[in-house]
Amino acid sequence: MLTNEPTYRPMTFKIFLEFIRLNAKAASVVPYFIGVLFSIYYFHAFYWINSLIYLVAQVAIALFVTGFNNVQDYYLAKDLHYRDTYNIVGREHLSPRRSLNLMLAMLATAIILGLVLVVRTNLLLLFMGAAAIGVAIFYTYGPVPFSRFPLGELLSGCVEGFGVFFLSVYMNVATPVLAGFKFAWPQFAIVGNLENILVMILVGLPGIFLVANIMLADNISDLQQDIRNERYTVPYYIGHRWSLRVYDTLALLGYLPVLMSVVLQILPIYQLAVLLVLPKILKNIRAFNAVQVKETTFNTVPQNLMMFQGMQLLGLILGIFF
Repeated sequence: MLTNEPTYRPMTFKIFLEFIRLNAKAASVVPYFIGVLFSIYYFHAFYWINSLIYLVAQVAIALFVTGFNNVQDYYLAKDLHYRDTYNIVGREHLSPRRSLNLMLAMLATAIILGLVLVVRTNLLLLFMGAAAIGVAIFYTYGPVPFSRFPLGELLSGCVEGFGVFFLSVYMNVATPVLAGFKFAWPQFAIVGNLENILVMILVGLPGIFLVANIMLADNISDLQQDIRNERYTVPYYIGHRWSLRVYDTLALLGYLPVLMSVVLQILPIYQLAVLLVLPKILKNIRAFNAVQVKETTFNTVPQNLMMFQGMQLLGLILGIFF
């Protein structure tokens, strides 16, 4: 019997890795490990069970964000050529419904593990986690998704760059060390240590800059395509020339808080290892400035994050043992 039902292809493992953009997932995982190591180095605290649960939850939400965005971009696409040729759901003839269900399973996993962590830590985590998941969902969902506005760099930098780092430390320290929520009907109070939170912000700034720069580079590369699909990102408003200037600045700005943290003895002297990768980062900056192509030069941007924060990881490990 003939039907009008479209024929979909199964999602193979290779397609799944592209669907969740594995090459960009370091932006989610590296800040986690920096947070764990910083907790050990600076706060002398490490709870492996909490850290492991949060790692699984964070990976699940990171996979959800990318996959869910791909599905939503497919549904919201105004440019049918883009939808059927460049969007992975359309190009690979994947079932949007099955793809969405898979991502919702990832979201459910993250939420369940998050609730476990709330029980194991503090009620304040419930509000922080709800805010982060809200950003993840409504970035491409709802009547007015965040992706239609120039908010991507700010949201990704703060939530993925700093939020992951902050929460990976939060999993390991006692409530008074950073912040906590106390509730005894009818009274409640939020308590915290401002000095430690300011330390966290300073140490977390490189992650904010580097992750935001990945989003900016992605938007620069997709500028014309985004306009056709009625997504008006930062490069649309400030123009191509100024977008590249902001990109260059963010790519190097992370060095400043690292140097300040070393001078203030918040981070070990070994953090200066980030200077070793400066020549390669400058080379990558020049390559992306020359041409902004998703399939080639865009990969230099997550490379910069991996090199810079890879040296940060090495510096923290050396600081812990020596």
